[in-house]
Amino acid sequence: MSAVLSEFAKSLSVETAFTVLAAARKLKATGKDVVELEIGDSPFNSTASAIQSGLQAINDNQSHYCPSPGIPEFREAAAAFLRNEFSIPVEADQTVVGPGAKIFEQFFCEAFLNPGDGCLVFSPHFPTYLPNIERRGARAVLKPLRQETQFRPQVSDIEDFLNEDPSPRGIFLNSPHNPTGGITTEQDLRDIADLIRGRDVAVFSDEPYCHMVWEGRHHSLAAQPGMLDQCVAAYTFSKSYSMSGWRLGFCASSREITDAISKMINTTLSCTPPIVQLAGRAALQRDSSERDATMLKFREKVVLLTEGLNRIEGFSTLDPTATFYVFPCVKPVCNRLGITSHGLALYLLEAADDQFGVACLGGECFGAAGAGFLRFSCAEPNDRLQQALDFLPVAISRTDRIEKWLDQQPKFRLQTPYV
Repeated sequence: MSAVLSEFAKSLSVETAFTVLAAARKLKATGKDVVELEIGDSPFNSTASAIQSGLQAINDNQSHYCPSPGIPEFREAAAAFLRNEFSIPVEADQTVVGPGAKIFEQFFCEAFLNPGDGCLVFSPHFPTYLPNIERRGARAVLKPLRQETQFRPQVSDIEDFLNEDPSPRGIFLNSPHNPTGGITTEQDLRDIADLIRGRDVAVFSDEPYCHMVWEGRHHSLAAQPGMLDQCVAAYTFSKSYSMSGWRLGFCASSREITDAISKMINTTLSCTPPIVQLAGRAALQRDSSERDATMLKFREKVVLLTEGLNRIEGFSTLDPTATFYVFPCVKPVCNRLGITSHGLALYLLEAADDQFGVACLGGECFGAAGAGFLRFSCAEPNDRLQQALDFLPVAISRTDRIEKWLDQQPKFRLQTPYV
């Protein structure tokens, strides 16, 4: 008899983008031409100083253990970056390095959530938030983000959570927001800080897209007075510096909180490779101009995709605000064709054409509040984005193919029209 998996392991959900990525790559291996707009990865090279410093670190044999919270040089650079760019008042010992930003979701939950505690999540949401909350036996309390309010979290929903939940302990705040591209404004952040200041409530401020703000500039909850005592702000090099495969990120908080997270790093990962940290330090210190030039290229892609999608009948998306995602409402299309939004996404990839496909994600991959939407990443060259845009109206006009595919995949038939 084999060992029985835990209930948590059996119930674990995953980030669907990687599942669709695998399906897209499998189709490409058979010769199908697929425009990959499913995964949130940069199409650009890692920044120059990061590459050079990483190679130098290899040559210098920087390949041994280092302190669990990070090498001092990296932590100094990360703190200076946060002070200079976002006015977050931190010192080096208030930062902790990790392999990307995602790991800090788990450490935040371990630091603050006990079984039965409530943790507020605005939905649509990044898919790995809920498994990390559930890992602690805590409860995810979902509140919707709506297109008509620019996908901004409503402060009144936070107030209701604090006043009505029997044990409100955590809040996940993601701005700029994946998948919608919405932002939490500076005034929103002031209001949120005023609501939670001095209460036994902690916020995970997830900020991977901090340089992808197309209107105004990025603001962090951690910059509000007193919030470092109640906030863990997380950052990654994957987006700003096109370093997704390096697996590098960091968080910032109070000394007490970063000390606790450092112990979690120690007892799980041991440390983040110093080679990677030295590459990241170089990016922070020397690659801001290259980063900003790349961000302009991303904005061009977002505008191209937004304008193109809004010209397709039944698609409606907001003007680009932030991130390199476009999140159109496709409810009229889904209702007309009798297909769920993720069913539509998979049809575009698998069945709309024998030789060509577009990989994207149905909004329900980000929670029930995303149903009726699609998420497109802009992580392809502009000519490929245009190919996808030209293909979409043709694909949804092929009703015979859609019906045939739904006969084969009946679980994607829309049972109740979207409203």
